[in-house]
Amino acid sequence: MSINLNAHAFAGNPIRSKTPKLHDPLSPSSAFQSLKTHLLRTPENCSPLFKVLPFRKGRPLASSSITGDDDVPSWHLGWISLPDCKGFLGKCGVELTEDSLVYLGSMAEEDVVYWAVDVSEEGGLVPELGSKQFCFVELRTLMVATDWADSSAMGELAIAGHARALLEWHSLSRFCGHCGEKTVPKEAGRRKQCSSELCKKRIYPRVDPVVIMLVIDRENDRALLSRQSRFVPRMWSCLAGFIEPGESLEEAVRRETYEETGIEVGEVVYHSSQPWPVGPSSIPCQLMVGFFAYAKSLEISVDKEELEDAQWHSREDVRKALAVAEYKKAQRTTAAKVAQMCKGVEKGQSLSSDFNVESGELAPMFFPGPFAIAHHLISTWAYQDTPTDAIESESKQPSSSTSNQ
Repeated sequence: MSINLNAHAFAGNPIRSKTPKLHDPLSPSSAFQSLKTHLLRTPENCSPLFKVLPFRKGRPLASSSITGDDDVPSWHLGWISLPDCKGFLGKCGVELTEDSLVYLGSMAEEDVVYWAVDVSEEGGLVPELGSKQFCFVELRTLMVATDWADSSAMGELAIAGHARALLEWHSLSRFCGHCGEKTVPKEAGRRKQCSSELCKKRIYPRVDPVVIMLVIDRENDRALLSRQSRFVPRMWSCLAGFIEPGESLEEAVRRETYEETGIEVGEVVYHSSQPWPVGPSSIPCQLMVGFFAYAKSLEISVDKEELEDAQWHSREDVRKALAVAEYKKAQRTTAAKVAQMCKGVEKGQSLSSDFNVESGELAPMFFPGPFAIAHHLISTWAYQDTPTDAIESESKQPSSSTSNQ
């Protein structure tokens, strides 16, 4: 099934669309001053309202509920009020300070400012929050569990991704890379600065650009797809690699393709980009920049240190794989898993088992789901010049197949 999104997963953050002016009460500087006052004492008429999202080891706090006629649960971010956050940490013997909170953004129409806090060291919070049906959930799990047709859910995922990237960067930048002294948060956690009076080096959040490309043959009939050893069985995806200093995006596409597969690339065409805050903690946020790359050669020579395999696949085979992969079933199954986790019952699962053909046999191959830019590069090429109604007809799944959890 091919899925088209208005925005990629982790993009379209609803509380970051516009940064308030300096003297606006919801701006980072004004909100930070109000925060310090609220931490000393809680005003009777609290304006703006502060909401806090706790994280533990890179996992945001989440809850799950069932709304409407659908029996499939939906996850939600576990926002807690500033007084409640202060109280929870106080029970663990920890004082909440302004420097431990990171500004995420604001919602002017609701008069709310949003913050994130890392509580990885406070183990006592887990049972305390668990008793209230909250749970710290891996961001990748929430990503797969997100209903991509729900703009509100996609917005919450974008907020969680932004928050995780900032908190992981804070954890990595505790010391100045220039002189080795400790760093201190500035601008409500949006940057850091060296504490040394002789240095005072400014440090900004890190973003690592990555090119990801679907390589296409000269006849535009076949696409080059690859497998890494860490992939689950039968999964294929696009080539990708980090940009090196001193090269353009197009040069990085050509270099990475040649290094990993021996294929020479000519024309490079931009498709879209996607923030990707679910990599290792040492790389807080990658920016995936997607391209179509047109091959000048066809003979593949795989770099076995980088890839397990790389092969040319016909458009017909790619379309068949997209048609039978049950992405919606995978989303619903994972949403149910999150609900169980929030109830204190954790279930293990292999996500690869959710991409079955309708007969119940395993599909010969599948691709990353709609939450990944690779899916959209592949599906855009596969259904090139195909009317939308024809795509929907080809991708349609029987209800008996997609309703199994």
